[in-house]
Amino acid sequence: MPPSTQRSPYDPPSAPYPDLMAERFAALERDVASAEPVRSPHDGTARALADRLTAAVEARADDLIALSHEIHGNPELGFDEHAAAATVARVLEGAGHGVDVGAYGLGTAVRATAGHGRPRVAILAEYDALPGLGHACGHNVICATAVGAFLAVAEMIDEVGGSVELIGCPAEEGGGGKEIIANAGGFDEVDCAIMLHPHSFDVATHTWLGVQQVSVTYRGLSAHASATPFMGRNALDAVVQAYQALGALRQHVLSTDRIHGVITNGGAKPNIVPDEASAQFYLRSGQPSTLAELSTRAREVFEAAALATGTQLEVDWEPCPVYLPVRNNYALAARYAENIAPRGRRPLPDGVVPRELTGSTDLGNVSVRVPAIHPTLAIAPPDVTIHTPAFAEWAASERADAGTIDGAVALALTAADFLSDPKLREDVAAEFERAGGRLTPEQVV
Repeated sequence: MPPSTQRSPYDPPSAPYPDLMAERFAALERDVASAEPVRSPHDGTARALADRLTAAVEARADDLIALSHEIHGNPELGFDEHAAAATVARVLEGAGHGVDVGAYGLGTAVRATAGHGRPRVAILAEYDALPGLGHACGHNVICATAVGAFLAVAEMIDEVGGSVELIGCPAEEGGGGKEIIANAGGFDEVDCAIMLHPHSFDVATHTWLGVQQVSVTYRGLSAHASATPFMGRNALDAVVQAYQALGALRQHVLSTDRIHGVITNGGAKPNIVPDEASAQFYLRSGQPSTLAELSTRAREVFEAAALATGTQLEVDWEPCPVYLPVRNNYALAARYAENIAPRGRRPLPDGVVPRELTGSTDLGNVSVRVPAIHPTLAIAPPDVTIHTPAFAEWAASERADAGTIDGAVALALTAADFLSDPKLREDVAAEFERAGGRLTPEQVV
């Protein structure tokens, strides 16, 4: 039956499927409530030391929350996070640490270390924002949790052993800062890497897709669109055909694959046949091999649009490094889950939150080089998704502030677990080797 009332085409758009989404989230909440907690067979850091690490984070709570809010209130895009990098450096220097701003050849990368030798844990921070949305991905919380964890572990590194490193990573949102850092040797002497990501759920191991960015430009011939259109070759037609053909392709890809894009240049005026038009697309998939397949099919679409319109195609497959799917290290993630549980959180195992409710991260490129974890930290209600104005507001809320301290404690304890427990390190390394060992993106895509 058609609806009894129809919206005007001039009405603002409304959220689709409100009843269905309410039912879906209600079912998801039931699944969350009934999920078994993630358990670790390893004992973790001695209780006395764990308590002192927790107290070290909590003693800095005001400073960490202030750091989170300062970054949130001054959003900066990837590779331009100068104020954020300076703020992080100020906090670290205030605690007595030397800081390298501009590490790895990146002007807004930050590096600080404490302790000596191996084993070495890298705690990763992010602080870039989204255009028009600010910190709608909560990178301000990522940064503050990483800084808090580093400072706590550094304070007691002589008792824990080994060394700990904070790496401030620019441009996660489409710039591939971690891949650039990796290529500069940033993870060559690291034994594991840990970080977390704000979300609507606490999850110990989540599925993160790989993503390939691609920019296309079509070049045609300009002409008067009314007097001599037959003299032109319409580059905008080529972009539109490619866009529509990718839309048709969506029906015939894996259910976890994602294709989305924007037209970045559509011409100058309607009465001029566009001689140049451009678009950018993201292609996502759950495995390196399926990402490669999806990229091949997209390339064929781009080529077909050029042939159909008589235009010339230019393709840039690397406006950003390929983001690989995250290789979760379950032994390490289980320790994170155990460490955050006393904070009143119960991180979920993989698969409880539907795997299609996900995105991508350049932490995937780190995770094939060293054992890594990327759990999620609930700072917003289940029906609020990242990359929305609502999530940006939640990223500076009291719930996010509490999450900042909870996350910093859990990361600090997980780093200490790894540094102080040889059996945990052995199991983490063995799992990493079973999953394929140390690789580079060129070896897997």
